[in-house]
Amino acid sequence: MRQALDEAAQAASAGDVPVGAVVLGPDGALLATGHNEREASHDPTAHAEVLALRRAAAALGSWRLTGCTLVVTLEPCTMCAGALVQSRVARVVYGARDEKAGAAGSLWDVVRDRRLNHRPEVIHGVLEDLCADLLTAFFRER
Repeated sequence: MRQALDEAAQAASAGDVPVGAVVLGPDGALLATGHNEREASHDPTAHAEVLALRRAAAALGSWRLTGCTLVVTLEPCTMCAGALVQSRVARVVYGARDEKAGAAGSLWDVVRDRRLNHRPEVIHGVLEDLCADLLTAFFRER
């Protein structure tokens, strides 16, 4: 999570919402990183999770991220939750809950919907206060 927090800080320094993500391989090795790049790329899909998943898939040479773990500072939104299910990650670890748009247990629970063919394990609250404080500080400055 500390690596994801470092990524989030990079997003904040570029003027984007401070969300960072990392993808770990089945062996725990770092495969890819990402942070929000919506402002820099003018791309509404440039969320930290989506970018990290794309980079991990490229590193593995496969869209199937079986056995991988995504660690992210903020609970994934519906778009990112859908990408997590589609990529077949084994687990999602997140820090701060997102009561307004979270789709991994707060507002919705897309990643564990029994109607889907793949449901990753969800672990929440890892370094939650640090993750939430970074977001609070960013929005307070705005």
